[in-house]
Amino acid sequence: MSCIDLAPNPTVPARARCLSPGAAFYLQASITVSFLAGSSAPTPLYALYQARWHFSPTMVTVIFGVYALAVLAALLVAGRLSDHVGRRPVLLGAIVVQVAAMLLFAQAHGVAELLVARVVQGISVGAAAGAVGAGLLDLDRTRGTLANAVATPLGTATGAMLSAVLVQSLPYPMHLVYLVLAAVFVAQGFGVLRMAETHMPRPGALASLKPQLTLSAAVRGPMLIAVPALVAAWALAGFYASLGPALVRGIVGTSSTLLGALSLFVLASSAALATLALRDQSPRALTWIGTITLVPGVATAMAALTLRSAPLFFLGTALSGAGFGAGFQGAIRSLAAEAAPHERAGVLSVAFIVSYLAMGLPAIVAGYLVTRHGDIVGTAREFGVMVIALALLSLTASIAKQRRPSVSR
Repeated sequence: MSCIDLAPNPTVPARARCLSPGAAFYLQASITVSFLAGSSAPTPLYALYQARWHFSPTMVTVIFGVYALAVLAALLVAGRLSDHVGRRPVLLGAIVVQVAAMLLFAQAHGVAELLVARVVQGISVGAAAGAVGAGLLDLDRTRGTLANAVATPLGTATGAMLSAVLVQSLPYPMHLVYLVLAAVFVAQGFGVLRMAETHMPRPGALASLKPQLTLSAAVRGPMLIAVPALVAAWALAGFYASLGPALVRGIVGTSSTLLGALSLFVLASSAALATLALRDQSPRALTWIGTITLVPGVATAMAALTLRSAPLFFLGTALSGAGFGAGFQGAIRSLAAEAAPHERAGVLSVAFIVSYLAMGLPAIVAGYLVTRHGDIVGTAREFGVMVIALALLSLTASIAKQRRPSVSR
């Protein structure tokens, strides 16, 4: 039995050339990390791009937002494809496209090239999201759910800081990070070639490309409760990824690339740490913890803007990131618990569609407001109020669901 057609059966020995299930699990987790690292790698470079090509804060958020919308489009079209053709072919195709995106970034000479690179990158991430997430659940539902929740913020943090370090310390700041990431993707592609398929193909691949947002009855309730938490967390992440460096530079009064990237790094790394620390909590408890942490975290960061206090801002950012991590993990776990194996990629794709839509559109609106009014601090406060309101809505929905059975009795 070859690596291509191996089904997830632990009693069937794989050939020596096949990766073990454990190695395949970590390979797929690393793909999520590296893909999200690639998505955050341009963040520390926006100031350099602006200085060289003279575009507005609105264009910064448009460059960021088109990525999120491209992810959304790819999820709508290819989000369920791996449920029909298998996880492995989708991952291989996504890696090829991701390498192409890195090469487009490395040779970009203007805004148009950046936009094209971000669209290509978004298509790759969107195609891979459902496949790699479902592949992790195929191998181990418990660890796969945790890995899906941890890898996303870990990759975001890694990409932002790696990019900032390379830009600050080494030559070719607008090229090197993309070439490094391209090399990582190529290595991962060779790994996927040695990975056994974990989901046997089934008919309906072409029909699965028709965009649709269908969920089984068992998943609809958890999805409705998860939506406000997903929107709050990912809208905040989008704001930090697009305008966070400019906000930090305004507070601290420095042009340091490292310091500019630190806000996104703190947000994402604290999310990853919270996800690991709270992995044994129930999905409902995670939702509550996420909200209780996110609300004061955002409020602290907003207060720090008025006081122009960098330490207080980063403290609020860390608390917000912990709330993001807990809330996102709770949402993913509640959905994974209800999804049947044949619909895992589709369910995860819907969750990511909500997340990336929330990440892209509010960021573009924020960039427009900053350009129009020239007040990034005021825009950040308005953004913070929206995030707090959504987090509280999520908590209210969770409490209502908990009380409903007792009322019916």
